[in-house]
Amino acid sequence: MTKTHKKMALLLTLFLVLLGSGCLYSRSVDNRTPAPVGAEPKQEQRQSTENKQAEPPQKQQEETEKPAAEAPEDQQKPAIPAETTTAQGVSNEKYSWYFKPNDQHLLPEVNAKGKELLDQYQGIYHGDTSGKNIYLTFDEGYENGYTPMILDALKAANVKAAFFITGDYIRRNPELVQRMANEGHVVGNHTDHHPSLPSVDDATLRKELTSLSDAYKQLTGREMSYLRPPMGEYSARTLKITREMGYTNVFWSVAMKDWIPDAGTPQEHQTMVMSRLHNGALILLHAVNKANAEMLPSLIEECRQQGYQFKALDER
Repeated sequence: MTKTHKKMALLLTLFLVLLGSGCLYSRSVDNRTPAPVGAEPKQEQRQSTENKQAEPPQKQQEETEKPAAEAPEDQQKPAIPAETTTAQGVSNEKYSWYFKPNDQHLLPEVNAKGKELLDQYQGIYHGDTSGKNIYLTFDEGYENGYTPMILDALKAANVKAAFFITGDYIRRNPELVQRMANEGHVVGNHTDHHPSLPSVDDATLRKELTSLSDAYKQLTGREMSYLRPPMGEYSARTLKITREMGYTNVFWSVAMKDWIPDAGTPQEHQTMVMSRLHNGALILLHAVNKANAEMLPSLIEECRQQGYQFKALDER
């Protein structure tokens, strides 16, 4: 082979090497950029679509409805307050006793639902309306020094009243409670700790009554059969349970804002009571009020002058 042939062969070899390098570079670029990277998302997208299509229709429906199922109950249907339903299936909706006095000496208008419930569970807010009969009742949450004066006035006038006492009262003033019983007055249950009865559960409600009635029986040997719900708050549930326990719930048809010890004067209170009297009036007075104690002898006298006669709750 001549020198010329050798040189041409070398150039051809070099050209082929360079050409081969360019092809390899081109393939390398293609392999490491768009093609593989672009294929993966397509594959993932396809798998996602396939998985969703493969899910049973029920599964898709459950996921769609799940937020609604997890929504708070009050967003799904009208809410029933927890306090209105009980294990006994009786409404525990709380009511407060009220009356609308009149100036005609007639039985006052009272809350219609309350009256309906009292009729159902044999509660009372008045006595015998066939004549000029009236009934004195006193609430005794605590002793403020006026009960002896009240008892003296009742004894002097030969009037029997009802005293609704609390657990604290009988523990602190057993001698006064004993005197009430000895002098022929009704001693009623005003609960041990004076809670709003609709706010406590069944067991607590029963305990509030039995702990006090047990203490009263241990002190006097007598039973309690009348109950005045604290603050005049009640429900169908509390009326039902207490009636099953043998109690008559006692509300009122004559009352005033006298639970503040220094509220009013004797004359103001007497005038208020007299203006609201009616046949069968069940009068609520608070024994912590000084004016009540001071006006009692005069009130009894004026009532009798107008032809009213005082009766005990047992004489309804």
